[in-house]
Amino acid sequence: MKGFNRVIEKDINEIKGKAEIYIHKGTGARILSISNDDENKVFGITFRTPPSDSSGVAHILEHSVLCGSRKYPVKEPFVELLKGSLKTFLNAMTYPDRTCYPVASQNVTDFYNLIDVYLDAVFYPKLEPHTFKQEGWHIHIESPDSPPSAGGVVFNEMKGAHSSPDNLLIEFSKQSLFPDNPYRFDSGGEPESILSLTYERFVDFHRTYYHPSNAWIFFYGDDDTEKRLKILHDYLKDFQKKDILSEVPPQGEIKGPKSFEKPYPSGTSDTDGSKAMFTVNWLLSFSKYIELNMAFQLLEYILLGMPGSPLRKALMDSGLGDDLAGEGLSNELIQMYFSTGLKGIRPEDAGKVEDIIFNTINKLLQHGIDPLDIEAALNTLEFALRENNTGSLPRGLVIMLRALSVWLYGGDPLRFIAFEEPLDSLKKQIKGNRQYFEDMINRFFLTNLNRTTLLLRPDPELGTIKEQKEKEIINKRLKELGDDAIKKIIDETMELKKRQSMPDPPEALATIPVLKLSEIERRPRPIPCESLEMGGVKGLVHGLTTNRIIYLDLGFDIHCLPVDALPYMKILGRAMIETGTEKEDYVRLSQRISRKTGGIRSSIIYTSKMNSERAGSWLFLRSKVLERDQDDLLKILEDILLIPDLENRERLRQIILEEKARLEQAIIPRGHEFLSIRMESHFRESDWAGEKMGGISYLLFLRELEKRIKDEPEEVIFQLKRIKDIIVAKGNMIINVTIDEELWNGFASRLESFLDTLPDGFREVRDWQSGEKMEENEALLIPAHVNYVGKGINLYNEGYRFHGSSKVVLRYLRNTYFWDRIRVQGGAYGAFCIFNHLSGNLSMVSYRDPSVIDTIRVFDGASGFLRDIDITEDELRKSIIGTIGDIDRPRLPDSKGFQSMIWELSGETEDKRQKMRDEILGTTKDDFRR
Repeated sequence: MKGFNRVIEKDINEIKGKAEIYIHKGTGARILSISNDDENKVFGITFRTPPSDSSGVAHILEHSVLCGSRKYPVKEPFVELLKGSLKTFLNAMTYPDRTCYPVASQNVTDFYNLIDVYLDAVFYPKLEPHTFKQEGWHIHIESPDSPPSAGGVVFNEMKGAHSSPDNLLIEFSKQSLFPDNPYRFDSGGEPESILSLTYERFVDFHRTYYHPSNAWIFFYGDDDTEKRLKILHDYLKDFQKKDILSEVPPQGEIKGPKSFEKPYPSGTSDTDGSKAMFTVNWLLSFSKYIELNMAFQLLEYILLGMPGSPLRKALMDSGLGDDLAGEGLSNELIQMYFSTGLKGIRPEDAGKVEDIIFNTINKLLQHGIDPLDIEAALNTLEFALRENNTGSLPRGLVIMLRALSVWLYGGDPLRFIAFEEPLDSLKKQIKGNRQYFEDMINRFFLTNLNRTTLLLRPDPELGTIKEQKEKEIINKRLKELGDDAIKKIIDETMELKKRQSMPDPPEALATIPVLKLSEIERRPRPIPCESLEMGGVKGLVHGLTTNRIIYLDLGFDIHCLPVDALPYMKILGRAMIETGTEKEDYVRLSQRISRKTGGIRSSIIYTSKMNSERAGSWLFLRSKVLERDQDDLLKILEDILLIPDLENRERLRQIILEEKARLEQAIIPRGHEFLSIRMESHFRESDWAGEKMGGISYLLFLRELEKRIKDEPEEVIFQLKRIKDIIVAKGNMIINVTIDEELWNGFASRLESFLDTLPDGFREVRDWQSGEKMEENEALLIPAHVNYVGKGINLYNEGYRFHGSSKVVLRYLRNTYFWDRIRVQGGAYGAFCIFNHLSGNLSMVSYRDPSVIDTIRVFDGASGFLRDIDITEDELRKSIIGTIGDIDRPRLPDSKGFQSMIWELSGETEDKRQKMRDEILGTTKDDFRR
């Protein structure tokens, strides 16, 4: 292709495609182009953006370049794309040394539209002062009588991030190991440091780093390679090669070990120290050494990855803390590092935790690592690489991120994608050296002085201190502005609000490329599904291409349980898998699961049905296995269902502590989810049950259960056994199989034999009635510098009857009214409008929000907004297309099969889904008012 030199061409069987690496002649831009038959196409452009301080400039720029550009002069092209694209991914991410701009779509026209908007955004952004104030930070004063405050989307986002002790622990642990390179700074931005960033430095950062000579560009999917390069060349041809100093220098020896102690805002006067966290951190080798990188992934799994892994077991058996702390292995930066420890400890026990870590790895060095642990780790890594299950993320995106972790530092990006060769090489090294991992432990852990320890202490006063510091910085800034500072800031605040509330002119909006409704598929994509009944158990089977992996879901109806049993369900699900059986302890069981399967996990699913008060509530054991090991999987499932060791008191105590610690950890970063569950529990049985099994009520139950497992363990064990005996019965089961069609007949006979081992019986469905009534209006206090605000209603209780147009209307509400007033004007990181068309529950929630009352007023104004809106035909079309894009998001085989089963449990027939799609496509202006 004109303008490019192709330097590498390689067929890669692992992704069934061809990879080509090009260098752009004029600028030196690097391009990795992967062509295969994946219709979920991915593009990404990445710049190395090493920070020189913690002002968050790279993060603020990531937000800001998507706020208007040369070709697309609207306020926020990003939002316009959110409104009306079939995108399967649309975002941007700031890393400690790079900024990534990826997009994905299954529609080729849409895909190229997204690419053009993103390329114009990164190379030709408007970067106006008001954008810096809105996305970064500004002083906010609306009148002479109102106190000054700091606002800005990233500023509030990072106040939320710095309210999470787990986030702080990971950030501080990383910084402790890199005192001399850019990783010592917080690239996301430390809130106080953000207030030091100037508009001039912000613009200069873009001028320095956002250039093709500093770009790594990625394509993936089934579109045309020549077209890809033409699109790129149309942008790159206007630039000349430039020397940009963006290389991240490796961290030299830190001559440790060194110890650090940091506070975190605990928001409580409880200073018994039971909420401290501690990690030991090691600086390791370069990430680009692929075999060693893989070896560290294996070693991490051996030490920590299974419930019975030796280091995890030693830390949890100590009784010193609630759950593991630390990131484990980090292998995405120039150098890898390893971080582990305990959370929920007393500060004076930090030394004991450190001793446990070193005593454990010393014993492994002296006595050797269990060969079964090595086999389990190898099987788990190989299974994950071959399955390539990226969940809800496009596969191409994960491949891009994996490639960047070596490509940015001079390594070969294809060696991490074509994993067979380095994996085979590593296997040979392990086979040829029986002490392979013991040698790693000695070299990188025991004799490696490039290590640190970090103690994170709770400080009940720190939140107040930080608030005061913020006020002092603002007041100092006002003094620097002189006598008329207040008036000047008021004028700037009013001007910013004016700009934020001004609509984009129609001619500017017309520049954003959109699809036509005629390009949208009129019918939903079907998922193969056949009903079956086997051994008295009903189920579904989905014939899909799974690369000879069998996905088996076993569901147990828990609606046969009394209400008091519900909070035990997650504990029981984990205990059946993680406490061992009557034949083997949990160490051996976890080894067997990892050696012979792709994993077994439990999950709670609760569903509503249209026009039904009654919930569908299920405990699922979800498993996956290669064809060769199907008998092993079924034998494992038989053991954990029939003879689980539910009397292991110590292991039960550990599971309860881990559950409690993880739920507490989740509240600050996922406050909006807890709000939704809490609010919706007022309206429908399914959501009430969900709150009991996974919401704030569940957390309060766990805190009580922690005491009971210590004081009354027999009673807790009795409850778990009772519940297990009730639900494990064939008459209350459903099976769901996703499998290559050619494997089904052979697996079916084995599955039927397995089902014959399970107890017969059917339990009557119980009538769940809530004996407790929660307050309609609540304030739940958490130690955070931002809020999560919610308001909920059940529309069906108010007389509304579902129509597919509601999906379009509420999506438009979220992407216009909420975005403009809560994010752009209010400074929150985001706001959501979540409608469950099965239950009728509507939740409006904000995320990392500096406001409370103002946000509630916005929620209250939603009905007036919809009543008065005069939506244009273009806006309506975009909203319809965006809604279809949400519905048609691609799924991997296991997700397709599971979703099909959820539709079955919810009564979502193909005809009903088609009717909803027709109503979405036929949405009119009148539907907004209705």
